[in-house]
Amino acid sequence: MIIKHRSSNIRGVLALLLLLVISSQANAHSVEETNSALIRQAFDDWENGRGSVFDLLAEDAEWTVAGVSPVSAVYPTRQALVEQAVEPIHAQLATAITPEVKHIIAQGNNVVVLWDGTATARNGAPYNNSYAWHLVMEDGAITRVMAFLDTWALVELME
Repeated sequence: MIIKHRSSNIRGVLALLLLLVISSQANAHSVEETNSALIRQAFDDWENGRGSVFDLLAEDAEWTVAGVSPVSAVYPTRQALVEQAVEPIHAQLATAITPEVKHIIAQGNNVVVLWDGTATARNGAPYNNSYAWHLVMEDGAITRVMAFLDTWALVELME
């Protein structure tokens, strides 16, 4: 009788653990789908002139432009990024950067976006760049970014 009771308890505990694992996997899948959809929509809005990915940045989001060029830097807040990078870049462009998303890959709160951007500089030269952005999401907001791009193409635009 004692053996049957313990066996029954063990089966119950194992069943509960299995349910918890399945539930956490479903929740992670849901987070990935939600984050992917938010980023996809932000890029679609940007492409159609209705907003941009920057609209999803938390106020205290940290944005890092990887590399060692003069435009590589760490921006500790959304405001710093906009004032020190986004606005100066836009000032050098005759047209807005048009994004073309190649891939969006999500795992938990991490989203990686591979995309190409095209625009025309104020001097008439084309501006073309390819980007890989690693975004960290929390509650629908981007809290951290590591941006990989041809920073020397950006340096040339800024000169």
